[in-house]
Amino acid sequence: MTSPKGAKAGKPHLRRDNQKWVYDWVVKETGKVFHFQPDGRGRFPRAVRSHDMISKHMGLQARRYERLAQAEAEAGHRETALELYYQATLNYHDAQHVVFELNDEKKYLHGGLMRCYEKVREFASYRIEHVDVPWNGTVVSGNLHLAPGAGAKPLVFYVPGCDQTKEAWPHPFWNHAQQRGMHAFSFDGPGQGESNLRGIRLTADNYEQAASAAIDQLIKRPEIDAKKIGVYALSFGSHWGMRIAATEHRIAACAAPWASYVDKHYLLNEESPRYKQLFAFLTQSTTEEELDKVVAGMNMDGLMPQVKCPTLLTTGEYDPRAPIEEVLRLFDLMKAPAELWVMPDQHHNGSVTGGGRAAVWEGDIHAFVCDWLRERFDGKPVKHPGKVLWLDPAGAGPNAAKVSYKRRWFDESK
Repeated sequence: MTSPKGAKAGKPHLRRDNQKWVYDWVVKETGKVFHFQPDGRGRFPRAVRSHDMISKHMGLQARRYERLAQAEAEAGHRETALELYYQATLNYHDAQHVVFELNDEKKYLHGGLMRCYEKVREFASYRIEHVDVPWNGTVVSGNLHLAPGAGAKPLVFYVPGCDQTKEAWPHPFWNHAQQRGMHAFSFDGPGQGESNLRGIRLTADNYEQAASAAIDQLIKRPEIDAKKIGVYALSFGSHWGMRIAATEHRIAACAAPWASYVDKHYLLNEESPRYKQLFAFLTQSTTEEELDKVVAGMNMDGLMPQVKCPTLLTTGEYDPRAPIEEVLRLFDLMKAPAELWVMPDQHHNGSVTGGGRAAVWEGDIHAFVCDWLRERFDGKPVKHPGKVLWLDPAGAGPNAAKVSYKRRWFDESK
């Protein structure tokens, strides 16, 4: 499919663009661009009445928080300034993400994100390093959050989702990895953050290649225990994380919540229209046929059996991008010691406690995953290898003395 006369270069017209009129109405009414199932308004303000308005109005919010942060810093209120700079970072993050072109607005908003996060690094109570990794003739980057104290420590290698950048987690005031004596490395692989600004094209298999280059560099550091690196891959990051686990056998464990490693048909054709638009940008596809060809290579069927490390998977029972039958089928292909947590009546952003969240860093999944990874680093075996845990809302969670083994709501508990 070729773009019609007058179309912007590199931004193909897609069949799902025909849904723009109703998509704009949904954005106006809900304040959300995806994950429409939960009740309540999303984080976009009432001033946003169409998708095209998000970048401006979230950018204006970000500029206000940045001004507040600067004033508090000048007043000597470092902790308040840090919190405000982090909020400004998140608002710039949301503003830049909806711009699916490498244009002046994208560069301006992402520049604000980076500028504010530099201030976060400056005011944080522990060391956060911006790490550049040479790879494939270019550079990929990450933020290394170093846990205080002497000696080599485990590392949580965080793979963000396709809607995130490396700045989204962890919160410097609420760092789940550091609380447990672990470093965290949050990565902008192909398709994320700085990689997008550098023009790095996402392909079906280059994310795991870039991650391996980052691991090559990280294990040389004396602060990091090279035998205790665990991948924590969230949302669409779970797809990339499982590919890393299948191809990079230096990692000790992998946790991949909020399943996105299934057939991408569900995400790109049945979920929000924005995902196909987003992936056209990330893959730098010039036609829909080109995009479909790249995405067709993003599958895990042949790779799930190649995962060797202990693995944790989670999914919502009714996640629209990951039908439970598909998740169970792929889980059954695994040969590694793995467990799957199913969260009944939940959708994509599954919560063990059943509570909602306002920002990525607030999800309770971070605490449960960091506990799970720490146990693997400590040499403890997976508690429920090969089992599907049904996390009933009335139960005591995946670490209770008694858990429910079943795969669907109509199964008898075991």
